[in-house]
Amino acid sequence: MAYEVPPLSYDYAALEPHIDEATMKVHHDKHHQAYVDKANAALEGTDLADAAIEDVIADLSKVPEAKRGAVRNNGGGHLNHSLFWESMSPDGGGAPDGDLAAAIDAAFGSFEDFKTKVKETGGGQFGSGWAWLVKDGSGLAVVGTPNQDNPISDGKTPLLGIDVWEHAYYLKYQNKRPDYIDAWWNVVDWSKVSERFAA
Repeated sequence: MAYEVPPLSYDYAALEPHIDEATMKVHHDKHHQAYVDKANAALEGTDLADAAIEDVIADLSKVPEAKRGAVRNNGGGHLNHSLFWESMSPDGGGAPDGDLAAAIDAAFGSFEDFKTKVKETGGGQFGSGWAWLVKDGSGLAVVGTPNQDNPISDGKTPLLGIDVWEHAYYLKYQNKRPDYIDAWWNVVDWSKVSERFAA
């Protein structure tokens, strides 16, 4: 079953003024579609053509070596963006509660300290990449990945990721990546992140 770009559960303009409509249209319809098309092309005819993208990216050693780079980049782009869209909501923002809030406090000291760590990681990512909240063996951590790499390849479970590629913010924020990260907290869907944490 070839991969498809998942439809958004909200309108392109629904995340305004934090994430602008023009960026959402290009990012979802053009960038994500390109990752899907290239991942499908790379996996076509292999044993992994019908595998879940999470399973493929979790163990890239199973991908034929000649196709591994294309799958890592484009399959990763598909997985990362699929997580990204569903981690945002027009009703987002605020702070997590319950078990997730307690785990964030335990790992980082406070929610504000956690946000600072994400901003440092995302803002400090050289070139293109992502900042992630992940679950690993010992609890929660914030990690950065270059390009379209996903923490699942390192045995970590991604709970929340912010795209810090320029295409995610440049139309509205130009070179002010930290301002984009600050604004993004207003659209984070903590109920979705809590679901992933509970699972």
